[in-house]
Amino acid sequence: MTAGTEGCQECLALGDVWVHLRMCLGCGHVGCCDSSKNQHATKHFHATGHAIAASHEPGESWLWCYVDRLILERA
Repeated sequence: MTAGTEGCQECLALGDVWVHLRMCLGCGHVGCCDSSKNQHATKHFHATGHAIAASHEPGESWLWCYVDRLILERA
């Protein structure tokens, strides 16, 4: 999966900032994490039902399942 952008898509459009990025494995949407004030990655899950997101941070390879609220390790 290729990321849609190198930053949070909604924050970039708003001219806002984010803390960390998550990439949706369903569609490639990049959103900011729940530590960011806008929490766009979680909002994307609620809007689309795309349940698995990957960290989009250098050196991180974990996944997050919004449905089960679990961190998953990539194989």
